[in-house]
Amino acid sequence: MTRPLTAAQRRLIEAADPGTGRLKGTEAQLTALVKRGLAFRHPRPPHDHFLTPAGHRAREAAQAQAEPSEPSEPSEPQAPASTGGVFAARAGGEPVPPAAEGPARTREVRSAWQGMLELRRMTNPDASTDRPCAWERTHLVQAAALALEAAGHRPAGAAEGEDGYRVRETPQPDAVAVHAPDAPTLRACVETLEASGWQAGEYTEPRTRRRYVLASPRRV
Repeated sequence: MTRPLTAAQRRLIEAADPGTGRLKGTEAQLTALVKRGLAFRHPRPPHDHFLTPAGHRAREAAQAQAEPSEPSEPSEPQAPASTGGVFAARAGGEPVPPAAEGPARTREVRSAWQGMLELRRMTNPDASTDRPCAWERTHLVQAAALALEAAGHRPAGAAEGEDGYRVRETPQPDAVAVHAPDAPTLRACVETLEASGWQAGEYTEPRTRRRYVLASPRRV
């Protein structure tokens, strides 16, 4: 279970630059946020620290909790990321808690994708947002799953017969496999990944003869 943020960590996140996500704090404070996946240290001098997509989610959650709720509209249940600041895109096939469905989840995924685009802008050498950044290259399954979920594709459920996409690791260190229940869905996944900066192609499994997508982050 994810530990809740300390009061000091919440203040640090809430004070981040609203446009860039740049953080200010002591080295120990910033290092603690990096260890929790809420911040990253820019590889180029002056090596400033910035919020990750999970960090952006934690800040938005804190701001939402601080805002008074409208009495006429009860608030919707928040996804797990709202309390611990850790967002996880659905790779397909995992158990899905009730909070991971509905409008709240849609908003969370949309926000995570916007945070990812900002992370690309801040860390790609040319500030490009049309291709994956270093974080995505080290979190291939989560990155590909986020691109698919943010585009509206439905992930497979844990129950037998619940069709949808499934993103899985492969023996190749820089590629993931994407499985889908039918050819049109598979083709739609290819189009989404290519539009999100991935190289994607369809292949056939030798033993089962089932089609799947092999995708890797585009570098140029």
